Amino acid sequence: MDALDREIIALFSKRVAFVKAAAKFKSSADAVADPGRMNAVFATRRAWAEQAGLDGAVIESLYRDLVAYCVFEEKKHWEKISDVS
Repeated sequence: MDALDREIIALFSKRVAFVKAAAKFKSSADAVADPGRMNAVFATRRAWAEQAGLDGAVIESLYRDLVAYCVFEEKKHWEKISDVS
């Protein structure tokens, strides 16, 4: 279980690295979070979870937390690279 959790955390880290890389393409910190895109992501992940025999609501909740964290990190990174104080 520990090895599997390490892999999951490594994938979370990779996901955060991708959103930070995407920050350079955003025109403002507000452009980081697109509510329509986020809702589409949640619905897709829920469907994938259900197809895999998992509880879609639980997985959607996990993704809501994960995406909130990623948005926070991307905004923080955007401000850093944009020299916004």
